[in-house]
Amino acid sequence: MDIGEKLKRLRVKNGLTQQDLADRCDLSKGFISQVENNLASPSIATLMDILETLGTVARDFFNDESGSVVFREEDVFVQENTELGYRIRWLIPNAQKNEMEPILIILARNGRSEVYTPFDGEVFGYVIRGSVILHMEGRQFKVKKGESFYHSADYEHYLENSFGNETEILWATTPPNF
Repeated sequence: MDIGEKLKRLRVKNGLTQQDLADRCDLSKGFISQVENNLASPSIATLMDILETLGTVARDFFNDESGSVVFREEDVFVQENTELGYRIRWLIPNAQKNEMEPILIILARNGRSEVYTPFDGEVFGYVIRGSVILHMEGRQFKVKKGESFYHSADYEHYLENSFGNETEILWATTPPNF
């Protein structure tokens, strides 16, 4: 981890100049520059002051998960429910910590998802393969390959595959709810 670069990104994100940060932490602009360029290391107490000024804490600052951008097959977690006839592939590890949770759901013939109770959020889906019935608020919507759906999550909802082939849907909720 490049601490200096990460501090600089956080400072810029907060709209502060090196002088602004230095003034708020009772440090010199030169010292802030040296820290950002990894030419000097702040004491733990000074680093804690800088982080507090930048609106974060050490635990969050040193958590590298936020730096992940690309996720690979080995990062995917799979859950299968043979009773209902679905497989879920969580595409992003620990997505429940994020603002959005994307999954890939594969519904077997006559399979269906869990019934999701209302929550304060939004739901998006894109049918990659096959067709699916979206059940929402007592209504049914057929969604075919290449089509998408988007709705408020303040209704009970679930997906059902009553067609002949397996169906694959990219499904996302915000906030995470799967």
